[in-house]
Amino acid sequence: QLQASGGGLVQAGGSLRLSCKAARMITSTFWGTTFAWYRQVSGQQRESVASIGPDRDTNYADFVQGRFTISRDSSRKMTYLQMSSLKPEDTGVYYCKATNGGQEYWGQGTQVTVSS
Repeated sequence: QLQASGGGLVQAGGSLRLSCKAARMITSTFWGTTFAWYRQVSGQQRESVASIGPDRDTNYADFVQGRFTISRDSSRKMTYLQMSSLKPEDTGVYYCKATNGGQEYWGQGTQVTVSS
Protein backbone atom coordinates (compact mmCIF):
# COMPACT_ATOMS: atom_id res chain seq x y z
CA GLN A 1 0.00 0.00 0.00
CA LEU A 2 2.87 2.39 0.74
CA GLN A 3 5.85 3.05 -1.51
CA ALA A 4 8.79 4.86 0.05
CA SER A 5 11.54 6.43 -2.03
CA GLY A 6 14.14 9.17 -2.01
CA GLY A 7 16.88 7.62 0.07
CA GLY A 8 20.50 7.69 -0.97
CA LEU A 9 24.04 8.62 -0.03
CA VAL A 10 24.72 12.16 1.12
CA GLN A 11 27.52 13.95 2.91
CA ALA A 12 27.07 15.26 6.41
CA GLY A 13 25.31 18.61 6.32
CA GLY A 14 23.43 17.68 3.16
CA SER A 15 19.74 17.21 2.50
CA LEU A 16 17.39 14.55 1.21
CA ARG A 17 13.65 14.40 0.69
CA LEU A 18 11.90 11.11 1.28
CA SER A 19 8.56 10.41 -0.32
CA CYS A 20 5.83 7.96 0.59
CA LYS A 21 3.06 7.29 -1.87
CA ALA A 22 -0.21 5.73 -0.79
CA ALA A 23 -1.01 4.64 -4.33
CA ARG A 24 -3.88 2.30 -3.55
CA MET A 25 -5.49 4.38 -0.82
CA ILE A 26 -8.68 6.14 -1.77
CA THR A 27 -8.60 9.87 -1.19
CA SER A 28 -11.19 9.95 1.57
CA THR A 29 -9.21 7.37 3.50
CA PHE A 30 -6.02 9.35 2.97
CA TRP A 31 -7.65 12.41 4.52
CA GLY A 32 -8.31 10.56 7.76
CA THR A 33 -4.96 8.79 8.00
CA THR A 34 -2.02 9.64 10.21
CA PHE A 35 1.34 9.17 8.50
CA ALA A 36 4.65 8.71 10.20
CA TRP A 37 8.27 8.13 9.36
CA TYR A 38 10.36 5.69 11.34
CA ARG A 39 13.96 4.68 11.00
CA GLN A 40 15.96 1.65 11.93
CA VAL A 41 19.68 1.53 12.40
CA SER A 42 21.29 -1.86 11.97
CA GLY A 43 21.01 -3.85 15.18
CA GLN A 44 18.69 -1.38 16.85
CA GLN A 45 14.95 -1.07 17.26
CA ARG A 46 12.87 0.92 14.85
CA GLU A 47 12.28 4.43 16.20
CA SER A 48 9.80 7.14 15.42
CA VAL A 49 11.11 10.17 13.55
CA ALA A 50 8.06 12.31 12.76
CA SER A 51 4.32 12.07 12.28
CA ILE A 52 1.55 14.15 10.72
CA GLY A 53 -2.12 13.78 11.49
CA PRO A 54 -5.21 14.40 9.35
CA ASP A 55 -5.29 18.02 10.55
CA ARG A 56 -1.60 18.40 9.68
CA ASP A 57 -0.61 18.45 13.32
CA THR A 58 2.99 17.28 13.51
CA ASN A 59 5.26 15.64 16.03
CA TYR A 60 8.99 15.17 15.86
CA ALA A 61 11.56 13.17 17.74
CA ASP A 62 13.89 15.36 19.76
CA PHE A 63 16.86 14.30 17.68
CA VAL A 64 15.41 15.78 14.46
CA GLN A 65 13.80 18.95 15.80
CA GLY A 66 14.56 21.86 13.52
CA ARG A 67 16.24 19.68 10.90
CA PHE A 68 13.42 17.54 9.47
CA THR A 69 10.01 18.57 8.21
CA ILE A 70 7.11 16.22 7.54
CA SER A 71 4.34 17.20 5.18
CA ARG A 72 1.47 15.68 3.24
CA ASP A 73 -0.24 16.29 -0.08
CA SER A 74 -3.73 14.86 -0.27
CA SER A 75 -4.12 15.57 -3.99
CA ARG A 76 -1.13 13.33 -4.75
CA LYS A 77 -1.64 10.97 -1.79
CA MET A 78 1.94 11.63 -0.81
CA THR A 79 3.76 12.16 2.45
CA TYR A 80 7.21 13.73 2.54
CA LEU A 81 10.09 13.95 4.96
CA GLN A 82 12.44 16.81 4.15
CA MET A 83 15.73 16.15 5.91
CA SER A 84 18.37 18.85 6.25
CA SER A 85 21.64 19.22 8.16
CA LEU A 86 22.00 15.46 8.01
CA LYS A 87 24.39 13.76 10.38
CA PRO A 88 26.13 10.38 10.13
CA GLU A 89 23.92 9.14 12.99
CA ASP A 90 20.87 9.73 10.76
CA THR A 91 22.01 6.75 8.69
CA GLY A 92 19.48 3.95 8.58
CA VAL A 93 16.50 2.51 6.76
CA TYR A 94 13.55 4.88 6.79
CA TYR A 95 10.02 3.54 6.73
CA CYS A 96 6.69 5.25 6.32
CA LYS A 97 3.65 4.09 8.22
CA ALA A 98 -0.03 4.82 7.79
CA THR A 99 -2.48 4.50 10.65
CA ASN A 100 -6.24 4.63 10.24
CA GLY A 101 -8.96 3.19 12.43
CA GLY A 102 -6.52 1.11 14.43
CA GLN A 103 -4.95 -0.47 11.36
CA GLU A 104 -1.33 0.05 10.39
CA TYR A 105 0.36 -0.21 7.03
CA TRP A 106 4.10 -0.07 6.44
CA GLY A 107 6.12 0.80 3.39
CA GLN A 108 9.15 -1.20 2.31
CA GLY A 109 11.83 1.20 3.59
CA THR A 110 14.41 3.35 1.88
CA GLN A 111 18.09 3.47 2.82
CA VAL A 112 19.64 6.75 3.93
CA THR A 113 23.41 6.87 4.32
CA VAL A 114 25.15 9.98 5.61
CA SER A 115 28.92 10.03 5.23
CA SER A 116 31.17 12.04 7.50
